[in-house]
Amino acid sequence: MTNDSSAGQIVILNGAPRSGKSSIVKAVQSQFDGPWMNFGVDTYNEMTPERYLPGIGLRPGGERPDLEELVPFLYASLYESIAIHAGLGLNVVADLGHHDAYSQPLGILADCARRLEGLPVLFVGVRCPIEVIMKRRELVVPGRESLYSAATETGTVPDPVRRWQEEVHIPGIYDLELDTSVLTPAECAEAIRQQLDIGIPEPSAFERIAEAR
Repeated sequence: MTNDSSAGQIVILNGAPRSGKSSIVKAVQSQFDGPWMNFGVDTYNEMTPERYLPGIGLRPGGERPDLEELVPFLYASLYESIAIHAGLGLNVVADLGHHDAYSQPLGILADCARRLEGLPVLFVGVRCPIEVIMKRRELVVPGRESLYSAATETGTVPDPVRRWQEEVHIPGIYDLELDTSVLTPAECAEAIRQQLDIGIPEPSAFERIAEAR
């Protein structure tokens, strides 16, 4: 598929909470040339009315069936906004946690991929072992204290954390994968830069996902 040569570059980071996506975004924004606009889950949820939260951050497991009807529209709006920005020549980096483990499958990722058809999209899987994620969850992030589940007193991994780890990388089709337990945010950003310099594989991950109807 031919991409619009005048369009901005799009980088979608997909991974579980506390896998290091936000830190990679900051590294991209500080290290890369030109403006890189962030359309991540936290940024988008700041615009979402409180009664509809966690919005696109809805966790795997069907925790809020009453919100699920809205979630595909929120994702569609987000991705249409990404497409508009990229179409105007702005670069976009988005840190998200895609999954389809709602009370019933919603097919959101494939729909989002189709909305970016014809645009240059690098889909990056941000992986991190669950034991590292649990250590990170012990660190209190100002303003985000209620967002993360910590280990129980017996050291058991909470079900929401386990479900994220199991569901967020399905179907596992990526252009690039990064392990943040061994790479720093700056190193992850550099790996992304190198992949962009080499070029996005053909067909791209999003093209393959969009075609898997």
